[in-house]
Amino acid sequence: MTGPRYTQLVASLPATVPFVGPETQERTRNRPFAARLGANENLFGPSPKAVEAMAKAARDIWMYGDPENHDLRHALAAHHRVELENIVVGEGIDGLLGYLVRMLVGPGDAVVTSEGAYPTFNFHVAGFGGTLHKVPYRGDHEDPEALIARARDTRAKLIYLANPDNPMGSWHNAETISRMIAAIPDGTLLALDEAYVELAPEGTAPAIDADDPRVIRMRTFSKGYGMAGARVGYAIGEAGLITAFNKIRNHFGMCRISQAGALAALQDQPHLADIRAKVAAAWDEIGRIASANGLVALPSATNFVTVDCGRDGSFARLVLAELTARDIFVRMPFVAPHDRCIRVSCGRPEDLARFAEALPEALAAARG
Repeated sequence: MTGPRYTQLVASLPATVPFVGPETQERTRNRPFAARLGANENLFGPSPKAVEAMAKAARDIWMYGDPENHDLRHALAAHHRVELENIVVGEGIDGLLGYLVRMLVGPGDAVVTSEGAYPTFNFHVAGFGGTLHKVPYRGDHEDPEALIARARDTRAKLIYLANPDNPMGSWHNAETISRMIAAIPDGTLLALDEAYVELAPEGTAPAIDADDPRVIRMRTFSKGYGMAGARVGYAIGEAGLITAFNKIRNHFGMCRISQAGALAALQDQPHLADIRAKVAAAWDEIGRIASANGLVALPSATNFVTVDCGRDGSFARLVLAELTARDIFVRMPFVAPHDRCIRVSCGRPEDLARFAEALPEALAAARG
């Protein structure tokens, strides 16, 4: 008796889970975390109007979600002042990136990203047989000029750039991104991941014609809108590219509860403004905690702050382990030299108070 006959590509890939979730760690530890500050989640939560809309939609969960995402797409098009044909909705940015790579990347096709940037994109490329070409960061920022140069050298089909950036929380201004788009080689598409842009300073998001064939913008309801568990992302792009998603996407992939929640969240912009204020206050508090312990909090345009532990990756991993032992869940970048840092979500005052209490003990143990 034989098992399934995998493709050569799938047979060659490792079976890995890209992120060990806090739930997995809690099961291993046999106890919960006291502060969940490592998953880039919005701990302040979604709009109460979104919660109410999702609760109401739960009564109709016996029905599939609208396969055209009609109401949400119309609202998004109006919000961004684009046409309906410029919007596609999907299962978070991760799901949309998977569809995009599937449409564009075949075995051996060149794709360009940054060394240490968001790894889920890399898994999609590997899963469809693409060849990843990576460029280093320039300091703590992704390097647009180097990405363009590598794309030109490799004749890449796709470039990935997150602005603001994960894992460092850094960002480029709109003028820098506009210059990058102007320099994109013919035949190359920029996947511009703007997951955190609602939390970024004014002047971060450039004005881009939705029908510009050189770029597709990815947005999400997971960060600023506080709905990571609902898995709602969307992309803004040229109408023909957006239409192409319909060739391969899961047309019933969006839960009707998530659709209702995202629509209500989008319509509650005052709540988003309140979240921005709370995140900014958390930036200041994490900076204060870091400074009080002789560490440096890097400037952030996201719902997390990257904290420089002042040594190398080995030391930062010890700090992370000691925080975990004290029931504080945080994460860290995974590529040097950024792995000198830990990454702390913008939590509620009580979450950050627990972090403040545990950090000096963790540092002392790591230095011991």
